[in-house]
Amino acid sequence: MLERFAKSVKRYFRDNLGIFCALIGMILFLYIWPVTHNTFLTQTNIFNVLRQSAPNLLLACGMTMVIILGGIDLSVGSIIAMSGCLGAGAVVWGGMPEIVGILIAILSGLLFGLFNGVVIAKTKIPPFIVTLASMNIAKGIAYVFSGGRPIRCMTDAWKFLGAGYVGSIPTPVVTMFVVFIVSVLFVNRTRLGRHIYAVGGNDTAAKFSGINTAKVKLVVYSFSGLMAGLAGITIASRLYSGTCTSGDGAEMDAIAAVVVGGTSMAGGSGRLGGTLIGVLIIGILNNGLNLMGINSDWQYIIKGAVILFAVYVDFLRNNKKFKNA
Repeated sequence: MLERFAKSVKRYFRDNLGIFCALIGMILFLYIWPVTHNTFLTQTNIFNVLRQSAPNLLLACGMTMVIILGGIDLSVGSIIAMSGCLGAGAVVWGGMPEIVGILIAILSGLLFGLFNGVVIAKTKIPPFIVTLASMNIAKGIAYVFSGGRPIRCMTDAWKFLGAGYVGSIPTPVVTMFVVFIVSVLFVNRTRLGRHIYAVGGNDTAAKFSGINTAKVKLVVYSFSGLMAGLAGITIASRLYSGTCTSGDGAEMDAIAAVVVGGTSMAGGSGRLGGTLIGVLIIGILNNGLNLMGINSDWQYIIKGAVILFAVYVDFLRNNKKFKNA
């Protein structure tokens, strides 16, 4: 068993050698750079990076499956805002227990993901259009429900999910690794997980081989919505409020992490192990830019360049495979 585990670890680092080297390079640069030398590799900052990366990893687990499927989900950022507002509103305005508010938030994300999956599976409308529409619907619900104002919730039970600790480890860090392990087992150890790759590789061939492609799409988009709902309530808990602007641009960070992690935008290939490294790269990039005092406007440009570079590398990789075929 130990030998099998050692082989798995060796294969993991071999398959992700390029992005792993990029991650190590970023860490060394921020450690050596005079401005960040004394602050970056502290325990407080490491936990801060992991806590801030947790919602992105939740989104990226769902987004990885969506992109392997050959689709895209632009609605997750707006679902974050909607679920946070609905959950906080249920507790503050509805007088419900915090656990009920949390479940409402997660369920709202699941329902939106289910809606996306049904429309995409039952029609020929491209996922880009469907999730673009649901992105606006979810954002609209957040604004209508909250009136455009933050819904503040300061109870200890509410703060636990996003700002609490399990022992000495932040709760969001525990949550994200539990979700990551479950997602890996689902994709790699179940029949449905294998079907995701088959549908993403060739939808028509998968259908002729007896795979229920509509069911696969329904499950994947539902899972993506579920992860967005969980990310939304985690952020609302960390901020002590549900706000309409939380989640703005979150879908771009998730897509960036997935693509940087080596998942092909063409569908049919990708690994959650690479996505984990991609999330850490995006998280450390955000944290490092903040520690270096770089203006937030410039941060958008830098992250956009990183995404473009990752997509270009993916294009070169796919082009090379096509020529060698």
